Amino acid sequence: MTKDNLVRFGVAMETSLVAEIDKLADARGCNRSELLRDLARAEVGRTSLQDRVRAFAAVTLVYNHHVRELSEKLTELQHELGDQVRSTMHVHLDREHCLEVVVMRGRSDELKAAAGRMLATRGVLQGGAEYVAEEMLGLGSTGRRSVLTDHDHPHPHPHPSAASTTKPRRAVQRRRSGR
Repeated sequence: MTKDNLVRFGVAMETSLVAEIDKLADARGCNRSELLRDLARAEVGRTSLQDRVRAFAAVTLVYNHHVRELSEKLTELQHELGDQVRSTMHVHLDREHCLEVVVMRGRSDELKAAAGRMLATRGVLQGGAEYVAEEMLGLGSTGRRSVLTDHDHPHPHPHPSAASTTKPRRAVQRRRSGR
């Protein structure tokens, strides 16, 4: 993404609102301008997701895994989504509760519908979803390659082949099953 020039402009706000903005900026360790830029970017991103745009989603679910067939239902929902599910992380919080994070990529309206189905599943106690439009990252219609595929730019991290990424998973599965 090319670097944009900063533009200075005046904004009129109530004194009390400016004081609240300054408190929030202090709490986040930034200045007023950085905070307002972040808030504006977030709102522009949320607004662009109202359209059918390419996006990423991170869905967080906290649930009681003793609820009958809940794990199977959540897994089935993810399988129905196919390649839209890019990654999942499952954490055991205690003897009854699990936290699952599902990272998805697809059209924003489809991601919202999928997240809604997951969050509405009986037994899900709490959760939420965050969405990021690809265009906000400069990935939309720019013709650039996706961050989730091979790409051409210098950086220190390697891109493992599909063959090399399956071996560690198998090793972990064998360790868990006692082989």
